[in-house]
Amino acid sequence: MIVILMGVSGCGKTTVGRLLAESLGCPFHDADDDHPPANVEKMRRGEPLTEADRAPWFATLNGRLRQWSAEPGHVILACSALTRNARRAITAEVDPDAYRLVLLDGSADLLRRRLANRQHRYMPASLLDSQLATLERPEDAVVIDIDAEPHTIVEAIRVSLAI
Repeated sequence: MIVILMGVSGCGKTTVGRLLAESLGCPFHDADDDHPPANVEKMRRGEPLTEADRAPWFATLNGRLRQWSAEPGHVILACSALTRNARRAITAEVDPDAYRLVLLDGSADLLRRRLANRQHRYMPASLLDSQLATLERPEDAVVIDIDAEPHTIVEAIRVSLAI
């Protein structure tokens, strides 16, 4: 199974994803690593990405998901996947039984506190409001409250997905 940990900046996708992958003995991949350089520079300047900016990123991620879905075992992917369009693009032609969406969800206040205490290589805290405005909550996702310790969140994911 591919577990797609999704949500806005500061929700814990990378931290929780690494811990989940470690607990399952499987690979972890951060979708941020696949952004084209132009996207990284735009975000560094505090500019939100457009759907056109994201298209090559979606294509790369879709290729990864199609590859992983053909292989045995679990893979954990940390990816914002904020819109229905994004989720459709990255999962196009991937067997729906091969992946599960997990929305890491928390209040704007909690997210702001987390972002105030971290440094991301290019994602400034100033983009949080645009991400919250962009987020289209998926109806088919497991929703996990992030107001807990990372190991507790990992356990909640494992229980919810029965893995």
